Amino acid sequence: MSDRERDWDFYLRTVSNSARDSSFANDPASDPSLLHAVKKLCDFCRQEEKSSEDLVARVYPHINKLFQRSTASLSQPTSPNGILLLVILQFFLDFGEVVLHDADPSLRIFFRSCLSREFADPVVAAATLDFLNVNKNKLLFSFPNLLPQFFPLLLKLIAWNGEKLEKAFLNVFPGLVSPGSFLPLFPSLVDLPILVVALEKVERSSGSLIGSSIASIQKSAAPEMLLALMDEAYTGSTIGDGGGDSESEESSTIDVADPVFLELLKDENDGLAERHWTSPGVAAVLQAATNSPQSDRLKQILNITPRLLDMYFTIALRDANNSLICALIPILMARNSTLFPDKNYMYEVRRRLLEFMLASFQRSPDFIALLKKPIVDRLGEAYDSPEKTELALQLCWAVGEHGGGGGSHKDAARELFESLELLLYENLSSSRLGLRQESINSDSRNFRKSSQSRLLCFVITAIAKLATYHRELLPRARVALGKVARSRISDSRVWRRARDYLGLMDDPAICLSVLGPSRPSHGYPHNPGTVNWNDGGTKMIAHIPFYILGEQEGPPFHDFSFPDILPRRR
Repeated sequence: MSDRERDWDFYLRTVSNSARDSSFANDPASDPSLLHAVKKLCDFCRQEEKSSEDLVARVYPHINKLFQRSTASLSQPTSPNGILLLVILQFFLDFGEVVLHDADPSLRIFFRSCLSREFADPVVAAATLDFLNVNKNKLLFSFPNLLPQFFPLLLKLIAWNGEKLEKAFLNVFPGLVSPGSFLPLFPSLVDLPILVVALEKVERSSGSLIGSSIASIQKSAAPEMLLALMDEAYTGSTIGDGGGDSESEESSTIDVADPVFLELLKDENDGLAERHWTSPGVAAVLQAATNSPQSDRLKQILNITPRLLDMYFTIALRDANNSLICALIPILMARNSTLFPDKNYMYEVRRRLLEFMLASFQRSPDFIALLKKPIVDRLGEAYDSPEKTELALQLCWAVGEHGGGGGSHKDAARELFESLELLLYENLSSSRLGLRQESINSDSRNFRKSSQSRLLCFVITAIAKLATYHRELLPRARVALGKVARSRISDSRVWRRARDYLGLMDDPAICLSVLGPSRPSHGYPHNPGTVNWNDGGTKMIAHIPFYILGEQEGPPFHDFSFPDILPRRR
């Protein structure tokens, strides 16, 4: 017998003994030689080209039984099983067709029974991502619904292990996005910092997360944990202090808090669920996180999440259909003002949300008409907070830039126009924006004034552009802009802009060039602000708004003639 054959027999006996009812049956991973033996057997099967199928057939029953015993012992593990199970899963993927083994149930067992208990183990987490990257194409082709179903569990993996696994996770991330996970994935990404806070609180209350099922912790400790968080937020006592009177209130608060905790820590995608961010439980989590120093893990996820959102939005614009993107935009609008309370994080995330929303409108202007109701609602909230004001500004720009959805959506354009009119008249009749107190300091007053002027400029521009696109709205636009021009409010930029737009409307050619549709469509031949100079030799170019370029009044300030800039005939 050759050395190779002796090694084969030795490793096969090792696996066979562990697969049987031996001293290691309750936890096969506690045998240090077993993992090495399984790896060697897999290597033998890959290296033997001629007798590979025979070797696979011989070793498969033992490895399959070992997998079953390993998963059965996960409830009371003495050592991590994840590495051993990943090696066995690799065998199933490599040789499943030879032995007619469907790897899908085995993969799901691994996620549900093993990774849900060992995602906090950095070795298992790194090995899992390496396994998913090595088999990425095979998993996406043969099991396309696997990763989208378990994306909440994989997000816990990156949330807990942080930047050291970011590169490997970004390679796996596209596999998490599918039609079924596209919408619920977004709020889970945005709430990764809150997930980290929740996991850290669970660890403080129940001990190490390695080897413990979050599901069992949820059932036993979630109400107590959230009560402790609420106590920490409202009384200042920390978890484990034993202070406060929260115990007396347990019966009245458990039912409110528990569903929030379950939603945060779930392992599988169960669809787009409503997250009750106004509940006491979440308010307590956010307040406690704001009042305490940030952990290294939380700091890392605050940096990682914007980069994950970049990849998510890139995939969305490239692969997602219009129906999914149209359904996502109202969720973006709702979450714009509901983010983890970290200044830099909120800025980075909001910037990406607004950029994606505007890019979606640019790609499909019809979305503006289809989403008329949520857009009108957000315009009505422009006074509530600075972030809602910024969202309203961007929506005003999009409505005007894309003509309220286009020439075929005249009813929607009219309703959007009416909402802009209402917003304009409310601003003209009141100097309040956001802060409604009578006595405010000078900094707040200046900020309020600047915000109001900026909002008014966006609104009157959107009104003028909508009226240029839908000419039946011109009479109403003249009335609205006329009121602004006559108002002489303290910021001259506002009433001067309204006056300029009224002047443009007196010359349709100039108005169409400057305020017309953003791209040639529906009979409009030019982009705004452009002139077809090739026609200059045969017809008058009436839409050259020189007086607008420098906001100059009176005679033109240029000293050149048309022949200097028009092409000459040769």
